[in-house]
Amino acid sequence: MMSQRNSDVPTPVDAELTCTAENVPFTPGQARACTVRQVLDRVGGKWSIGILVAASNGPVRFTELERHIEGISRRMLTLTLRNLERDGLLHRRVYPTVPPKVEYTATPMALELYESLVALTSWAERHRRAIAEARTRYDAEHLH
Repeated sequence: MMSQRNSDVPTPVDAELTCTAENVPFTPGQARACTVRQVLDRVGGKWSIGILVAASNGPVRFTELERHIEGISRRMLTLTLRNLERDGLLHRRVYPTVPPKVEYTATPMALELYESLVALTSWAERHRRAIAEARTRYDAEHLH
């Protein structure tokens, strides 16, 4: 089994966390917008919502997340968990057992975000068919 702290899975340097272009500082309003965009990019990422919703319901283990989140690879789950932990949205707890037991729990900040995430996922579920149908219509009209 792959360790969640496996050293061969690099933690990417967050280029999106740099809010300057060519060392020209943004105005305060632009810097705030940049920060908001960074946060939304992270919590709105392809895998982050599912992980945060699962962890907000109580402690969750790596293997539970792997089974629960359809299509996620171990590597992507590891990277996403690290980034969410780094951002202060998840707390990682390692139990001194053999093999090690690792649980992830939503932090108070993530729990505050939980209701919005549930609303967003509920909206997506309610409208997924309509969106798929709209895409099919659009593609039929514009791609032929």
